[in-house]
Amino acid sequence: DLATALNNRGQIKYFRVDFAAAVEDYTAAIESQPAFEVPYYNRGLVLYRLGCFDEAIKDFRKVLELNPQFEDAALSLKQAILDKEEKQKRGY
Repeated sequence: DLATALNNRGQIKYFRVDFAAAVEDYTAAIESQPAFEVPYYNRGLVLYRLGCFDEAIKDFRKVLELNPQFEDAALSLKQAILDKEEKQKRGY
């Protein structure tokens, strides 16, 4: 289906370190199928790597809302929160 194809294309762009294009594809996948948790997770990972912790946290929380058993999303959420707090402690 379209959402899966967009998500997969986003993965290819992610592996090519084209993060902006990957985020666009993940977002398009989400718009195509809002209940599909995987592109939220993938977009959250990219946002996390870019240091956009608030946006990443929002995506990881959405994944867990859609699928509470998604363990990688739970771990990523915890790490994003910890890193955001560390960043705030350091003042940047």
